Amino acid sequence: VQLQASGGGLVQTGGSLRLSCTASGGSFTRYRMGWFRQAPGKQRELVAAISSTYYANSVKGRFTISRDNAKNTVYLQMNSLKPEDTAVYTCAAAQYSSGVFAYWGQGTQVTVSS
Repeated sequence: VQLQASGGGLVQTGGSLRLSCTASGGSFTRYRMGWFRQAPGKQRELVAAISSTYYANSVKGRFTISRDNAKNTVYLQMNSLKPEDTAVYTCAAAQYSSGVFAYWGQGTQVTVSS
């Protein structure tokens, strides 16, 4: 499966962005989808996943992950953004059989200015 992410950008503290990730070349419903992020000098972390749902503590109550199987797309709605949310965000897919995020899209930059 190939993944194409979009929706990053520059936003002020407290603002919102919605990231989208569209899949092609595979059966979308066979995959658990996730969003990861990596800030400069930090390790990549799982921010949110769907089927089954997971949120990192740092984004609970602010970020919402959703998917539209008809459009082969997963979304990450990010509200109340903080400067510490600045990172490259990447979507990934995991087959339910393995649980391993083995398919990755390109990253999209999210920058939150203070």
